[in-house]
Amino acid sequence: MPETITRPQVPASHNRQQTANNDGIGDPLLTFKNVTLGYGSRLILQNLNFSLRSGDYIGIVGPNGAGKTTLLQAILGALPAQSGEIVRHREKLTFGYVPQAQTMDDQFPLSALDIVLMGRFRNMGLLRRPTATDRALALSALEQVGVPELAHRLFREFSGGQKQRTLMARALVSDPDVLVLDEPTNDMDIAAEHATMELIDRLHHERGLLVLMVSHMLNVVVNHVNQVAIVGGGQFTMGLVHEVIEPQTLKRLYDLPLEVLEVGGKRVVL
Repeated sequence: MPETITRPQVPASHNRQQTANNDGIGDPLLTFKNVTLGYGSRLILQNLNFSLRSGDYIGIVGPNGAGKTTLLQAILGALPAQSGEIVRHREKLTFGYVPQAQTMDDQFPLSALDIVLMGRFRNMGLLRRPTATDRALALSALEQVGVPELAHRLFREFSGGQKQRTLMARALVSDPDVLVLDEPTNDMDIAAEHATMELIDRLHHERGLLVLMVSHMLNVVVNHVNQVAIVGGGQFTMGLVHEVIEPQTLKRLYDLPLEVLEVGGKRVVL
């Protein structure tokens, strides 16, 4: 039988102290200084200079194979810089990573609760059994993303949107400083895409997280984030949405004659 547990709220920010400006953007968490990224002799991105700040909401977009994954690996600390310096401004900067749902191996009969508890491994250790507190926090995280009823159902039976929410709960249960999402709306229909983006917007607003969203869906990203980073043609451009999403920049990076229109208060790239 499903268990009943008193569910504490997932801590919104027990270790995040920041001085935010009027836009809710706080101190730098990660800074790239003249960074070059690549694999062996193959250089992917060069002369990267930017900072990621607490409370920001950033979309990383660009053509397939342009270097988005390479940049993401460097941000997560999985890929060292070939030159330059990547500065972490906190001794223990934690990331909540949400991979593409279709990359998850769903052959094992794991429930949503089992999946979310994986996010507690850093806190409890790989060889320890989850405590009542771990389970309560996992259930609370599922509530926060709107799917508490899935706790004891098998992950492999879920729709794409349900899998994505479960993976978001897994990322949030460790109380990260940075929430990183890799193609969060990939292979979703319009309704699921809309619901997923509304959830990401809400999590950003309520928790004050730095949110990094990697996507090839330019039209989706630019209507939600504060800043956008475009990777393409060996180049990197980052700035406020209205500064970067303009025809000349897009044409240079995508090598296509793109137009930017506003329809019903939303940007549309054609």
